[in-house]
Amino acid sequence: MALDIAAIRREFSMLSRKVGGKPIHYLDSANTSHKPECVIDAMSSFMRESYSPIGRSSYSLASEASDLYETARSKVANFINASAAHEVVFTKNATESLNLAAQSWGRAH
Repeated sequence: MALDIAAIRREFSMLSRKVGGKPIHYLDSANTSHKPECVIDAMSSFMRESYSPIGRSSYSLASEASDLYETARSKVANFINASAAHEVVFTKNATESLNLAAQSWGRAH
């Protein structure tokens, strides 16, 4: 299946900008990764309507936020074909993820 690069670019509003009259080709993703519109929309909706502590409180908004978080974990697990959702760990960035993986592997070996 061929990727529709133009369609993918349209999902990243930043890439519609031009610098010096030329389209942006963003290559600094090791530092900062832009998000597609669907992610921005979901984050915005969560921040407006459901933002509460995840997995730390039992009131209704916190339960809703925790459910949304676990639903996202399940979707990621399905997408990457993980055996179970609990195998998916969210971190703040790639460096933290790599450090966690290295430390976990190091302890086991």
